[in-house]
Amino acid sequence: MFEGLQDKFQEVFKRLRGEGKISEEHLAQALKQIRLALLEADVHFRVVKEFLVRVEEKAIGEQVLLSLSPAQQVIKIVRDELAATLGGEDAKELRVDGSPAVILMCGLQGSGKTTTSGKLAKRLAGRGRYPLLVAADLQRAAAVEQLVQVGSQVGVPVLQPNPGEKVLDLGRRALREARDRGRDVVILDTAGRLHVDQALMAEIAELAKAVEPDEILYVADAMTGQDAVRSAQEFSRVLPLSGVLLTKLDGDSRGGAALSVRSVTQVPIRYVGVGEKSGDLELFSPARMASRILGMGDVLSLIEKAQETVDAKEAERLAERLSRNEFTLEDLRDQLRQVRKMGPLKSVLEMLPKIGALKEMSQVGDADERRLTAVEAMINSMTLDERRTPGLLNGSRKRRIAKGSGTSVQEVNQVLKQYLQMKRMMKGVKQGFMKKAFAGKGFPGGKGLLSRR
Repeated sequence: MFEGLQDKFQEVFKRLRGEGKISEEHLAQALKQIRLALLEADVHFRVVKEFLVRVEEKAIGEQVLLSLSPAQQVIKIVRDELAATLGGEDAKELRVDGSPAVILMCGLQGSGKTTTSGKLAKRLAGRGRYPLLVAADLQRAAAVEQLVQVGSQVGVPVLQPNPGEKVLDLGRRALREARDRGRDVVILDTAGRLHVDQALMAEIAELAKAVEPDEILYVADAMTGQDAVRSAQEFSRVLPLSGVLLTKLDGDSRGGAALSVRSVTQVPIRYVGVGEKSGDLELFSPARMASRILGMGDVLSLIEKAQETVDAKEAERLAERLSRNEFTLEDLRDQLRQVRKMGPLKSVLEMLPKIGALKEMSQVGDADERRLTAVEAMINSMTLDERRTPGLLNGSRKRRIAKGSGTSVQEVNQVLKQYLQMKRMMKGVKQGFMKKAFAGKGFPGGKGLLSRR
């Protein structure tokens, strides 16, 4: 996410740090490069112009030009203005105090409304609510079946349309059904529609009038760039949008939609989708997103994600075993599983600051994800005694493990070698374990679990 934009910002700031004292000429050049970086990231030209004006007003002054660390001052100004452009204040959870509360999901076809409706339902259920999903997409083939599957995955019931039932009738019936079933939140997954389709736009406006939603969320695909912004702007003219939900921020997103939609539509970003799993939906934080765009990481979000997914008792158990130097291959497998619960490895490492070795750590891809899967498969192919006593592994056992995990004996030997290196290191140095284990920069020869030879 924002990888290209991060690299360009890092290059600009690197040049500024190389200057002992920054002149107005240096600032002008830096602002020019920032302008190009934002435009290439598909940020709306008006947003770029207003952003640079604010940065320049604060940066061109004696406080920056005469400060001991002018580059840091400029970086702080850029970060603060990015956060302001993204909305300033952190998003809050949805208002769901109705009886029932109604949430209307709208947007273009293919933006991820159905999947996101399921994620939102799961999030609300996890906060003590009893949501009801409503399959209000009567345009797309198999849309109802898709929502039924999504509802089954997240454990939330789905109200399906009756044969020949109109959207307005379905919406009104959904409110009655929710009251009868004791469901306090109704989530309407409406059909995707182009803003130029006047008939469909009129239909959703009538639906909103009929059900009087507490929240109307526009679901936008972050990878579509300016198209998402233009569509959100048009939808906001027809519907009183209460927020935007950006999907696919874990994809190859240039960041233009995230930076533009708030300023252009004056509608806040409420949630962001950061993965394919049902739990990969986060409240939007402008300050944290600004830090990630600038390559400063998002350690607070990483800590929160760890608190939500990592088993505290398991962590304590591992700490005790490490103190007794009893770290086995079984423990290694359990820790790999704990890390993978936090989501794709690339998404987790993107929350680290992009400096020094941490920047190299974040440069992982699908091959590295597959590598972790292979390591776990190798350990699973071992017997309990072999996992606890690796010294038992002779040639024939290694061949059996390689065959069972779909790998080679060479790869099995490599994992065993790296495990022994990790165990030796842990005996004396426990701090920095994750960095050395998964990036491998601290291992002899610069190899880790993600290295392939």
